[in-house]
Amino acid sequence: MQKFSAFLRDIVVPTNFNLVSVRPLRGSGLIVCDPSLVFAVIDSLFGGVGKFHTRIEGRDFSATEQRIILRLVECITAEYRRAWQGIYPLELDYQRSEMQPQFANIATPSEIVVSTHFTLEIGETSGAVHFCIPYSTLEPIRDVLYSTIQGDATEPDRRWVNLLKQQIQAAEVDLVAELGTAPATVEQLLAFKPGDFIELDLEPRIQAKVDGVPVFDCLYGTSSGRYAIRIEQLLTGSTLSWIGVDNHVS
Repeated sequence: MQKFSAFLRDIVVPTNFNLVSVRPLRGSGLIVCDPSLVFAVIDSLFGGVGKFHTRIEGRDFSATEQRIILRLVECITAEYRRAWQGIYPLELDYQRSEMQPQFANIATPSEIVVSTHFTLEIGETSGAVHFCIPYSTLEPIRDVLYSTIQGDATEPDRRWVNLLKQQIQAAEVDLVAELGTAPATVEQLLAFKPGDFIELDLEPRIQAKVDGVPVFDCLYGTSSGRYAIRIEQLLTGSTLSWIGVDNHVS
């Protein structure tokens, strides 16, 4: 937290000031993209490698540069909204862009603001993204920000659970169904000759296993001229799945 005037002193001008409304709270904030970051993104989008450094002194951003900046800000605000989902439904809604700080007054010079910045590296070039929100805007949710958020800590992260579930469901496993087994000694194996028969006691039902763990109770036979098994029952010890919900198989 610092004074708004101190925040502006740390910003190299001219630069890109993007005014955003802080919904559902009252007030506006700033997203400031360093010129070096803006030109690194533009250079990368158009196939460059960031070798030549562009200067912006004495001119405004072109229409093409403004469109790319807007796309960059849209990406930043979308990720910012996701970062706040577990704390408060905060959204930054883009309003307009300015080049000079005197036209981006979201607070008085002596007013306290909450600011932070992130450094992004694109190839050999790096630039910073600065966030600035007046403290008075965030004051209504001060208790939420200062709390340890124990309530959310006990709740499962649904995004992580869903991602882990998708990865597990996509994992490939070997399903093995043994029709029968027959015990034999090493002496008997050595005595076997071509044409000998081994008698098997076949059960009407067999178990299909994954890594030695029984999973299905099955019947065996043929289907379309190929050996096949028909699943009769899912062998589970509980009706709850690993994510704590009912797991019914039809």
